[in-house]
Amino acid sequence: MATRQLLADLVALYGKPVAIESVGGVDAAKRVLAGEAFDAVFLASDAIDKLVAAGRIDAHSKVDLVHSGVAVAVRAGAAQPDISSEDAVRQAVLAASSISYSTGPSGVALVKLFERWGITEAIRERIVQAPPGVPVGALVARGEVALGFQQLSELINLPGITVVGPLPPAIQITTTFSAGVCTGSAQADAVRALLQFMASPAAADAKRRQGMDPA
Repeated sequence: MATRQLLADLVALYGKPVAIESVGGVDAAKRVLAGEAFDAVFLASDAIDKLVAAGRIDAHSKVDLVHSGVAVAVRAGAAQPDISSEDAVRQAVLAASSISYSTGPSGVALVKLFERWGITEAIRERIVQAPPGVPVGALVARGEVALGFQQLSELINLPGITVVGPLPPAIQITTTFSAGVCTGSAQADAVRALLQFMASPAAADAKRRQGMDPA
């Protein structure tokens, strides 16, 4: 879901008809592993590697597209916590009435961070994990969650929230999103051309507009 708007923008720039279905990364990987027919897959780099190992994606077709960082959000109008340092973020998490993160790679990394901080038990009852495909920011906007963590690209276009800012460099969680051609694709050459465009300098500005850096 972190790449949903970016892919829509890149397809529009490419100028040829491409049908893209955006779902949670966990569900997408399961569907490809189960043999559902697609021409290309866009997922976190390590998830693409697993699909390559399973024989679902052509090993020579993998292309890294963007690097995406995690940001912090609160409901519009709510007080904004200090997130200028690792300790400040830790204190903000401990003080929040509820915390949410995604089922994707950033969520996995946050769980490990909370464990390293030794606060997992203290906040366990206050964690609200967003279901696959549901933006954390949507829960924040509805007032169901006080403090949300998710890819910046998934937060910047949502109404009803304030993006406090990115995680500080010491604890920033960066995910590389990649793409690959499915081994069963009947349009492999066309897909390779699309992915080549998406990885080219011509796509860089669109990536930055969505809060990501070109890979």
